[in-house]
This record gives sequence, C-alpha cells and structure tokens, in this order.
Amino acid sequence: MTQPDPTLPAPDADDAVAVDETTGPVPDLDETEEERARERALRAGLEEYELGDEDLALLGSGAEGDLDEGGEAPLPVLAVVGRPNVGKSTLVNRILGRREAVVEDTPGVTRDRVSYPAEWSGRRFTLVDTGGWEVDVAGIDARVAQQAEVAIELADAVLFVVDATVGSTDTDEQVVRLLRRSGKPVVLVANKVDGPAVEADAAMLWSLGLGEPHPISALHGRGTGDLLDAAMEALPTESAHGVVLPDGPRRVALVGRPNVGKSSLLNKVVGSERVVVDDTAGTTRDPVDELVALGGKPWVFVDTAGIRRRVHQTSGADFYASLRTQAAIEKAEVAVVLVDASQPMTEQDIRIVQQVIDAGRALVVAYNKWDLMDEDRRPYLEREIEQQLVQVQWAPRVNVSARTGWHTDRLVPALERSLESWDTRIPTGKLNAFLGELVAAHPHPLRGGKQPRILFATQASTRPPRFVIFATGFLEPPYRRFIERRLRETFGFEGSPISISVRVREKRRR
Repeated sequence: MTQPDPTLPAPDADDAVAVDETTGPVPDLDETEEERARERALRAGLEEYELGDEDLALLGSGAEGDLDEGGEAPLPVLAVVGRPNVGKSTLVNRILGRREAVVEDTPGVTRDRVSYPAEWSGRRFTLVDTGGWEVDVAGIDARVAQQAEVAIELADAVLFVVDATVGSTDTDEQVVRLLRRSGKPVVLVANKVDGPAVEADAAMLWSLGLGEPHPISALHGRGTGDLLDAAMEALPTESAHGVVLPDGPRRVALVGRPNVGKSSLLNKVVGSERVVVDDTAGTTRDPVDELVALGGKPWVFVDTAGIRRRVHQTSGADFYASLRTQAAIEKAEVAVVLVDASQPMTEQDIRIVQQVIDAGRALVVAYNKWDLMDEDRRPYLEREIEQQLVQVQWAPRVNVSARTGWHTDRLVPALERSLESWDTRIPTGKLNAFLGELVAAHPHPLRGGKQPRILFATQASTRPPRFVIFATGFLEPPYRRFIERRLRETFGFEGSPISISVRVREKRRR
C-alpha cells in the first residue's frame, strides 16, 4: 500500500475512526446560492478548454440515477436431496445453466443448503442444493445431514437423486422414509444414466415406491428437460415456504480467512443453526444467502468460503470456492471483513481488506473472538490494530464475539454508516467550493516549474463515490490522497472507498 507524502499536510491525530462509536453530526450537503453561482462560473470557464464527448456527457448528466429494485412475491422452493456423491450439485448446475455450485469428484463437497434463483419454461422458482444425507454420522457430517433435513422441511417439492449405477442403498431407503414423513411431493431422479445400457438399472428404482424414476445424466444433460417438466408439475404455483423479499434488502458479504468465525456470526445474527460450523478450517464452500430482519430493516447476509492465500495457489473445491467468494463480494453492497483478534493480523487479512476496496464495496472491519482476549492485553492490541489498519482508518470497526453474541448489536449501526457513505453524493457547487478553499490554502507543489490548476470537479457516481477533476496538469498521487483525506474530514465517507480521477485538458487553440 502507498505511504503518505511527507511534503504534504499531515493528517490530524484524531483522523482514525473511534472504535465502536458513532461519528459526529452528518455534514450539511445542501448548496448555498453562492456555491451554485461558483459552479456556474467554473462550468462556463471550461468552455475555453478542449473537451471530448465523454467530458460533455459527464458534465451534462450530473447525477447517475440509482435503480430501485421492486419486491418479489415468494417463489416456490425445489430442494435437491440425496446421499453424498450422487451428483446433486452437478444437477443444480445443469438446471441453472452455469457452474454455480462447487463440484468435485469426492463425497461431501457441498455442506450447507444453498439457494439459487432458477427458471424453467417461463416459471421461476428457488432451487436449493444440499449436502449429502447420511444415517448415523457424527461431527461435521451430522450437521450437514441436519441441514439437508431442514431443506426438505422448508421445500414445496423435492428432487430425490439416486445413483442409478449403484442402485438403491440402505441410506437411500432411510431418505425415502424421511421424505414420506415430510409429506412433500417427490420426483425420483435416477442420475448417471449416460446411455440406453444403464436405463435398465434406472428401472430397478421403482422398488423405492416413489413412482417413476426419471433417468438423466446431470453431467451431459441427458433427460433433464423431461425431469424439469415433471418437477414443474409437482411444484405448486404458490409457495407455502418461500420468503417474501422486501424492496431492496441490502446485501452484506461476510469475508475473511478460513476459520475466523464467519459462519458462527451468521448463525448468531439469524438466531438459528443456518450454516454448518466446525473447527475444521474451510467448512463453508458455497456462498450462503440468508434474509434477516435487523433493526427494523431487511438484510441479506452472505456467508462465504474463507479466502486462502491466493486463488492460483489453491486447487479443486477450494479454488472454485475462492472464485465464488470474489463473486459474492462483487454482488454485495457492503462487506464485513472478519479478523481473528486472538491471533496476530496477517498479510492475508490486509489483502482481503484490499480485495473489498478494489471491488468498490463499503467496508466494516469486525474483530471476532474479542471475548478471548485478556483485559491487560486489549490496550496493546488496540495500538497494534491502529498501526495495521493505518491505510483504512476510515473503516468503522466493531469488536464482537460470534460465539456468545457479545456486541453483535453494534454491527448494524456500522453497516448503516458505511452504506450511507457509499450512497453519498456531494452537490457540484459545494464540491467546487470545498476544492477552491483547499487549493487556496494548500496549492499543488510545483512540478518542472509549472503548477497544475484545478478547473472544475464533479462527482461522477456513487456506490462507491467517484470524483472527476478537470485540471490543466497532472495531479500527483500524494496530492490526490491529500484531497481524499480532506474530503473524508469534511464530508465523512466513513466506511466507503473513494475514487478520484484527473482529466488533464488544454485550452482551445484560437
């Protein structure tokens, strides 16, 4: 990360965001008549300079509108269940038409129940992938099986997947009994039927007593169209279990290194064992979405796989899990980076923070397992954290315990502050008045005997805030960092990255 330029004004000592405290009063973003007059004068002065079509479009458009998504009616839920390694996630990917669920040729890759929006023949529904169900298992396998049972309970219909090449097993018989007790409509799927020779094996599955087995090959797509037609017949048009999505719930991604407590925090926020938690690092592989009502508002929390060192250094399921975590960050609006307070902060933690900033997402840093810290150790840890996060002092920080729920109530206020900053727009007149005062007090250093002059500035977009400055010469990176620092001091922007770009323009030739 870049270091501040010693030739520029230093940040004040109280620049850092206070731990677990709210910021001061929100700055007044209303323009005065004087500021509007200044904007008109500066905008008129730009006519003397060479401006391209893109410049004119930027200056003419002003604010970019933010689209509001309307609410959706609850969609029927179709769950895919079966014992491990029968091809459930492969079938999910086939139905979705893209490689969404993590797939590997080893049992037990999927562990949580993961929901995806899907569509077939004009009908939209929610597709739920589950971990393999097994009988008489312990540890993490028992928790995976429990999540599969919850998926059946919350589904409107079930696709029961059986490996046709293996035939019916004792575990399959146990799943059949479980499905019969649930009373849900069941479509029997005979997977791995890659050709006519295996169809006879699929016919043997009539013995399960669930009706006609539908022979398919999830890997090659054979027979999946007929299967989905049968599933649509079994699936009701109105869901008895789907959730009504309120207008625009904010999306929050929980990210961090493996085993820092992301899944535990999600379970604590939701108030139930929504995702599998185990001491084994890397338990979560697929991003898990959960709609939660907190502080009187809807939120979608996304539990993600732990980010290991670098994507290209991983392989197999971990490789695809890393890619999906990056995609989850990009689909989220704000990311909570969890750090293990009981261990020294690592280079990987800093890299994950930077990954969120590079994606342009709002940021909250949460130090988990704070309850494990000795009282005498905490003051020293505070100073260490200030040094480690010196480049992101603008990010709100909360100290929490995902295991006990201590201080998790402080998470939502921090998220709201970050998202408010992420959405903030500074009126053009006020922005140019601010820059005028700033440059008058601290002009850009001379470079090669010349001093670049700022002509005009506008905020091109929000989410994250992006500013464009028109100048007569290039503004050095240290000076741009100085402008960013003063923007934060004046307007807040707590928890949001800021982008400042410079467009150098010359006067028109007469």
